[in-house]
Amino acid sequence: MKASDPREAAYVQILKEELRPAMGCTEPIAIAYAAAKARAVLGARPDRLLAEISGNIIKNVKSVVVPYTGGLRGIPAAAASGAVAGDAEAELEVLSHVTGEQIATISGFLNTVPIEVRHADTGHIFDIQITAFHGADSASVRIVDYHTNVVSVRRNEQILLEKELTQQLDEGLTDRSCLSVEGIVDFADSVDLGDVRETLERQIQYNMAIAAEGLRGDYGANIGKTVLLHRENDINYKMRAWAAAASDARMNGCELPVVINSGSGNQGITASVPVIVYARETGKTHEELLRALCVSNLITTHLKTGIGRLSAYCGAVSAGVGAGAGIAYLKGGRFEMIAHTIVNAVAVTSGIVCDGAKASCAAKIAAAVDAGLLGLAMYENGSQFFGGDGIVKKGVENTIATVGKLARFGMEQTDKEIIRLMMEC
Repeated sequence: MKASDPREAAYVQILKEELRPAMGCTEPIAIAYAAAKARAVLGARPDRLLAEISGNIIKNVKSVVVPYTGGLRGIPAAAASGAVAGDAEAELEVLSHVTGEQIATISGFLNTVPIEVRHADTGHIFDIQITAFHGADSASVRIVDYHTNVVSVRRNEQILLEKELTQQLDEGLTDRSCLSVEGIVDFADSVDLGDVRETLERQIQYNMAIAAEGLRGDYGANIGKTVLLHRENDINYKMRAWAAAASDARMNGCELPVVINSGSGNQGITASVPVIVYARETGKTHEELLRALCVSNLITTHLKTGIGRLSAYCGAVSAGVGAGAGIAYLKGGRFEMIAHTIVNAVAVTSGIVCDGAKASCAAKIAAAVDAGLLGLAMYENGSQFFGGDGIVKKGVENTIATVGKLARFGMEQTDKEIIRLMMEC
């Protein structure tokens, strides 16, 4: 891809937009961000909170530990943490400056301040509105479609911000329709690494740090440790284990940040950690690693564009495919190998459903990375799935488009049923 190609600047910008730091699971953090912003607009600590939340947000917040709360879970804990101790200016790192004294205050706030949670069926899959009350005063903040997209801010009857709502997701972001597998590979080969280095170096630093912590500590179901047990010297198991361990830690209250992809820390972990482990274990240069991360991250984003940020389709699947593509690149593969890896991998794991953020996400990550590696191994062994094999179509772009339709439209009712089942308990 030539520097004059307008796609190059777009691809650089997409990486910068997608690979952002976040503290904790992004859905509860988005609630904390909205609550912190509502408190700031209100100008006082709330004496009551109302959280109106779409079903997919409820699904992704219900079971996950909110960092810097002493192990608390769920929507009330997320709202309370933001209202008590959140830094609204830090956006997805809203809880990064919480002190030990404030953690105790959050628990006290939860025990004394009414927090009402309502299921908001607004037609938007991603919808959070937090209203904070103090006496006769109120302030509300609404976030729609993605984690930092504040569309409405009000204080009492005064409208401070109001954006027009449409069904177009990710308004204000670079148009992802320019992404293609061939374009991504060309971009990775030719991009001036100075344009993406800072973004990718931060991903390496953050995501490998939380992976190491996941293997050191005792988090959730300890999937990473289980995968690695008696397989410490097997690179294929190490790639799966390190990615799973990062999720073990992240889903269970670890207070380290991650760099996300497509709005998800688990996807950011899955797209990057296996690629980093492979590069380090096989002696690849740092430049080769950075270019491979361009591939893995952009392939993940490309797949997720058709699916949407929240779906009944597990996001780790797309990121596992991205990881497989990045490893194929490190092995010297280019368009043909990467395209076949993608098609083979999505044919294996496209049936994994998302039932919210929780400890078992780490196991799904291990399975998704395994599928990415299997898709690559199939190509190396001269094997492949063909158009007409289930959802597989002739051509990688056609297969990616089909997966997007399956996830966004075909699984819409599945998503509703998952949410209904989760809200029963």
